[in-house]
Amino acid sequence: MPVHFAAARSTAHSPIARALARKALGRAANDNGDVAAPDSSFDVMMRAALKHFAQHGLGAAQEARAMAEQAHFAGDSQGYDWWLGVCRTLDRGLAIRLERAIDPAGALIH
Repeated sequence: MPVHFAAARSTAHSPIARALARKALGRAANDNGDVAAPDSSFDVMMRAALKHFAQHGLGAAQEARAMAEQAHFAGDSQGYDWWLGVCRTLDRGLAIRLERAIDPAGALIH
């Protein structure tokens, strides 16, 4: 009985694979487009939050909340806004709870 060899067809070059393959884009796509310029406030806050996270690890959001509370009670509204922004970047829920906990008169409500 004679044995005949039939080479396997390359799946990468088969007509079905070519028909199902996605066409490669001609240029790279950026998912945020021109929305965020390199010096935008988002990038500044994100960099600060990442640096704070690198220093404090998983407790960074709690530390940012404590710093925001400290600034608030010291009457430093700019510092409070900064640390609240860092906290919000790291943990949005924690920042929302902090904002709700501080009443308009400036007291902390627990």
